[in-house]
Amino acid sequence: MSEIFRRHSFSISLVALLLGFVFLAGEDNDSRYSLEGLAMGTSYQVQLLELPSGISEDEFAAQIGALLKRLDREVFSTYAPDSELSRLNRQRRGKPSIVSADLIFVLEMAREISESSAGAFDPTIGPLVNLWGFGPDINLLEATIPPQDEIDAAMSLIGYQHLMINSSNSEVIKTRDITLDLSAIAKGYAVDEVAALLDSVGITSYFIEVGGELKIRGVKADGSSWVPAIEAPVDTESRVYEIFYNRGESIAVAGSGDYRNYFEEDGVRYSHEIDPRTGFPIRHNLAAAYVIDESAAVADALATAYMILGAEEAHAWAQRSGQAAYLIIKAGAGFEEIVTPAFEKYLNDNP
Repeated sequence: MSEIFRRHSFSISLVALLLGFVFLAGEDNDSRYSLEGLAMGTSYQVQLLELPSGISEDEFAAQIGALLKRLDREVFSTYAPDSELSRLNRQRRGKPSIVSADLIFVLEMAREISESSAGAFDPTIGPLVNLWGFGPDINLLEATIPPQDEIDAAMSLIGYQHLMINSSNSEVIKTRDITLDLSAIAKGYAVDEVAALLDSVGITSYFIEVGGELKIRGVKADGSSWVPAIEAPVDTESRVYEIFYNRGESIAVAGSGDYRNYFEEDGVRYSHEIDPRTGFPIRHNLAAAYVIDESAAVADALATAYMILGAEEAHAWAQRSGQAAYLIIKAGAGFEEIVTPAFEKYLNDNP
């Protein structure tokens, strides 16, 4: 029986007073619309300084909600039985599935990051996640260390390489009975798609957040940067660890951490971050990883991959690729950070 269990969301927050759909106005005339709702098993919020011409706030909120609902219920959901992903998971191995451009795009991106990370990121890890007690159908209060033979059996059902993708025919074939869970990349893709919608109607300043994944563009009404905050990697009350600035640029941000989702047994802590290469939760000292990229989907997947790799490997990979990464490591009773040059420039608001 688990001694302790913690399960909360990992998030990047906006340092501002956000009051739902209230139209805010401050001394600097920083008026904005806040469009909020629920989708993809989480909440979302879109901060705008202006609305598209000829459309009301409610109408535009409905458009955003409909987009997210479609991506969730029709494409990426593992809960909706008729979603494309659910149907693909039920499909027999060797039999082709015809899927949408959205799913093809995300599957190809997931495969690319899986290959680049030598399997640290793997969207077929679901059987291990369930086995260790972190899946949706497990009694989390009874999460415990599974027997080795069960770990071995779960690992035999894992491997991104057992998915064949033919983008020209919109066709996907499983060569083994794998089960896909794209939760570590699909929310980021949804953020990118909301941003594409805003861009298409001429909105040049916004702050989008879906389940903690962000896309930010432009500046606030007073010309200052949007200011997101990195959360301290502790399982107590949420508090700010670091703030950064988008400097007027279009950036996407995502984070991953092991500090709010774990169980303890015999004094040992077992994180929900499970290494698909070993079948066991991570045991290194990386507490949280944040990534800035042009794409929220890429940032989402990379943050997860970095958490599996650990600080040393993640930092080396980020340095080689010029990736903007902020890694928080456990150091005694406190924390230290490793920041790549590409991320460091966002820690101040000077152009």
